Formats: sequence, C-alpha cells, structure tokens
Amino acid sequence: MRPIAALASTGFFLLASAAHAAESEKGMPQLDFSKGSLTLAQVVWGAIIFFALYTLLAKWALPQVAGVLEARATAIGNDLEAARRAKAEADAAVAELTSATRAAQNGAQAEIATALAQAKQAAGSRAAELNAKLDAQIEAADARINAARVAALGALREVASDAASNVVARLTGTLPANQVIEQAVGQALAARGQA
Repeated sequence: MRPIAALASTGFFLLASAAHAAESEKGMPQLDFSKGSLTLAQVVWGAIIFFALYTLLAKWALPQVAGVLEARATAIGNDLEAARRAKAEADAAVAELTSATRAAQNGAQAEIATALAQAKQAAGSRAAELNAKLDAQIEAADARINAARVAALGALREVASDAASNVVARLTGTLPANQVIEQAVGQALAARGQA
C-alpha cells in the first residue's frame, strides 16, 4: 500500500509542477498581447495612474527635493564663508604672533647688547686698577645678561603661548589646555635653540 501512496504523491507532484510551468509561460494576463490589443479600461487606468504620479511628483516630491537642495547649497555657502573668515582671522593672528615674536627677540637682543656694552665699559675702565673687581663685575654682567635673556625668553614664551592659545581658540572654537600650549611652545623654542 505504501508504494502506491508514494507513486500517487509523486504523480500528483509532477502534474502540479507541469500545470504551474504551463501557467508561468503565459505570464500576466494584463500583458498578454497575443489575444488582442489593449482594452480601453487599461489605457484609461494607465493614464489616470500616470497623471496621479505626475501630479504627486510635481506638486509635492520635487519641490521638497528642490527645497532640500537649496537649503544644502545655502548651508555650504555659509560654511565656506565662515571658513574664509576663520582663515583670514587665523592669518591675522599668525601675522600678529610673528610680529610679537620678532619684537620680543629684538628687545631681548637690545637688552643683551646694552648689558654687554655696560659690562665691557665698566670692566675696561677698571681693568688696570682692580683685577679682582673686574672678575666680579664680569660675573655680575653675565648674570644680568642671563637674567635679561631669561626675562626676554620668558616674555617671548608668554606672548607665544597667549598667541597660540588665541589662534587655536579662533580656529577650533574651544580653548586648548594650557599644558598642551606650553608644551608646544616649549618644543618650538627648543627647536630654535631658545628654550
């Protein structure tokens, strides 16, 4: 009895798949043009659907897309203008920093030159009389020179730190940590041999 049931189920399966294959060859009845041309109802419904989709796109979807594109173009333009302003401000800050650095270096050099000239003049006038005092005066002059240099470099470090902090704050909109700025200025001065 079991072989007959298996044979019957196999036959039923084969008949069902043959019927499905024959039906799938026909395709959709709406698109079967072999039996005649399009009916008037198909043409009318096609026109109505086309008109509805066209109206929906023209009145609702496309204006929204245009609005989004316009808003995006405006935002991009505003961002570019803000970037140009920030670059101009950064360039001005860099120029100000360079000017302050040069002024501090020139001031330090002038103080060093003045202190050195005073020390040499004082040492030259008393060289014949007091050799011992001469050594003390030279040491004092060197100490003043070093103090002037340290003071000038300290002022340079402070000016550079303030300027760098302002530049970073203007470019990024956030105030950087003092430790990071001090470290960066120290590395820059060390690279120039002025730390």
